[in-house]
Amino acid sequence: MDEEYDVIVLGTGLKECILSGLLSVDGLKVLHMDRNEYYGGESTSLNLMQLWKHFKGDDKPPEQLGASRDYNVDMFMMANGSLVRILIHTNVTKYLNFKAVDGSFVYNKSKIYKVPATDVEALKSPLMGLFEKRRARKFFIYVQDYEDNDPKSHEGLDLNTVAAKELISKYGLEDDTVDFVGHALALYSDDSYLDQPALSFVKRMKLYAESLARFQGGSPYIYPLYGLGELPQAFARLSAVYGGTYMLNKPECKVEFGADGKVIGVTSEGETAKCKKVVCDPSYLSDRVRKVGKVARAICIMSHPIPDTNDSHSAQVILPQKQLGRKSDMYLFCCSYAHNVAPKGKYIAFVSTEAETDDPKVELEPGIKLLGPVDEIFYDSYDRYVPTNDHTADNCFISASYDPTTHFETTVNDVIQMYTKITGKVLDLSVDLSAACASEE
Repeated sequence: MDEEYDVIVLGTGLKECILSGLLSVDGLKVLHMDRNEYYGGESTSLNLMQLWKHFKGDDKPPEQLGASRDYNVDMFMMANGSLVRILIHTNVTKYLNFKAVDGSFVYNKSKIYKVPATDVEALKSPLMGLFEKRRARKFFIYVQDYEDNDPKSHEGLDLNTVAAKELISKYGLEDDTVDFVGHALALYSDDSYLDQPALSFVKRMKLYAESLARFQGGSPYIYPLYGLGELPQAFARLSAVYGGTYMLNKPECKVEFGADGKVIGVTSEGETAKCKKVVCDPSYLSDRVRKVGKVARAICIMSHPIPDTNDSHSAQVILPQKQLGRKSDMYLFCCSYAHNVAPKGKYIAFVSTEAETDDPKVELEPGIKLLGPVDEIFYDSYDRYVPTNDHTADNCFISASYDPTTHFETTVNDVIQMYTKITGKVLDLSVDLSAACASEE
């Protein structure tokens, strides 16, 4: 291995694959290695046999669950505006087919409701009483009309300095309304945004409404046919088209450092590939990360859609933390044979949250209760890590572990920030989003 690479990427999780695609498109020489023999790392999709083996230790699932190969069970989920922009920016959409997710819902006072995203929907929503509907409608109109470069639309407020909670109090919205707007529309996972400048809050609401209009489904989300495991592979293909090299099944990938503390290469099976920079997930440089939390998750196989979601074949339900008396939100995502991830008549639901105790079963109960009867349930938890190294000192760029959110917002933000650290450039995502429409069906 005498060649020197600009970047060696370790692990084929979604973040690592998106980055190797972006860096290859930029003209960097990329080598991508993984200790596993399959793509995807933590973000792979499993068939029923693999799922059974992973959780139950043997590979004999009951026959009534259907053919193993008809299952593509994701280890996590879902796409939103920023990811769609990256898909279009890199032209990776030609390797993937997407279908809109049918519904977007929120949990409020022990029931599931459709998330209203526009002034018209606000007036129809049973989430709010009559007077609150009018206040919410005014607020939604303000958000829809807001344009950065049109001071007339600002109504005298500078959103760079006004806090989100001040903007909300100007419209007099009730706490329950703020709860669903902040968590199910703007997709914040806690309430700290209320004290931040309101600009990003308004932009996030606008992104939700624009995505909703774009995909013309009942939600602003899209999801790949055959599951998310398709995404890392599509970015891997993209990287290869631009000259990236892939090596799977490389055991013991050891990152090597020079006397100055900077990375010089990666050794596997006695051979060292030289490089200037390393990009990897936390498992490859475990001495340069720290644990910040734990995700608890349940994967459920069912024979029916989630009750109260208008029989949606695919849906996201967000359970804001206040509604559960918790510190963190809970996420419920369901998909089915309509997305080619299960046999006909079967649905797969995921319940995930940041673990706050040592008993994930008890913690996940509020979400699981909403599912109705399940055929089979698998419980899972994993630790969450963030990097502690100084990337300017060692040239190592480590991604953060996946959090419990099911809508990818945080995943994509991490990728965009890592891209800037690696290249010194800002990723230009001002793309023509109409290109996404073609690939919906």
